[in-house]
Amino acid sequence: MRVLKAFLLCVVCQSAFADKDQVTARQWLDNMNRAMKTLNYRGTVIFMKNGQLDTMKYQHSVENGVEQERLASLNSPMREVTRKSNEVTCTFKETSQKVVNHHPLDSSFIVNLPQNTANLEKNYQLVLSGQESIAMLPTQIVSVEPTDALRYPRKIWVDTQHFLPLKVEVYNLDGSILEQVVFTDLMTDSLAEPHAGNVDDNSFHVKHIHSAQAEPFENATFVLKNWPSGFEPVFFIRNSIQQSQKAVDHLLISDGFSTVSVYLEAKESQGMNGLHSLGSVNSFSKVIGDTQFTVLGEVPAKTVELIADGIALR
Repeated sequence: MRVLKAFLLCVVCQSAFADKDQVTARQWLDNMNRAMKTLNYRGTVIFMKNGQLDTMKYQHSVENGVEQERLASLNSPMREVTRKSNEVTCTFKETSQKVVNHHPLDSSFIVNLPQNTANLEKNYQLVLSGQESIAMLPTQIVSVEPTDALRYPRKIWVDTQHFLPLKVEVYNLDGSILEQVVFTDLMTDSLAEPHAGNVDDNSFHVKHIHSAQAEPFENATFVLKNWPSGFEPVFFIRNSIQQSQKAVDHLLISDGFSTVSVYLEAKESQGMNGLHSLGSVNSFSKVIGDTQFTVLGEVPAKTVELIADGIALR
């Protein structure tokens, strides 16, 4: 009897995969993008980055057409990160600190995709790479292979029932894993549940980081002469006040998966020059006159160097 049950379970799982055999890799990503923005779901997520593991409870909901995400740590330091549209709030319970960042970019905690995936295939090869079970759920693996060495390869394990991403891996150019996000369990809800763990602002020291209104990139005092194919401006902000309390101009460009920021600020006494790396993030700094530029993003080192080499003042 046990053997029969096991056989029937295998048949069911195989059917779940077979029903979607005709779906292309790009269609899998389109379905995933839609599911991530419209479904209510929650689970436990493990983040691996820079050699460190972090396990957190995750919840996504849609209320009155507005997306909300919440991450709550299960281990010290105890903290909670919530996103409501493009407002991100970080709460540090052990220090009674809360930071609210008003940011023009609306991005997911799990994985980002462009609204229009058609442009992806100009710079990435999208391939179906088999099936595996993640969190005891059948998934389709979608490989995202760049056509150049200016962005990282990645794989996404997409739940075959709800089209949600259950696992994401980002690879270095040598094939080693740079980042990993994986669900250990997942539940979908028909109705959004209120976010648990909200705290009274009166008991916390609250700091707001306000970003200025986005402006056309043509208003910037600098130009970029070297742009990797497929990258486009997402926003440009002038005189954005960062945590350092300095006036900083900020340009963000993206190809849908990869993002790069270009920062402009007044040069300090010494100034910074050269490449700096931490895990998947690379930055390249250069000084032009009295102006300090920093190019930073989750892209290979040669990408930030390429962009930095093409910076010029208007």
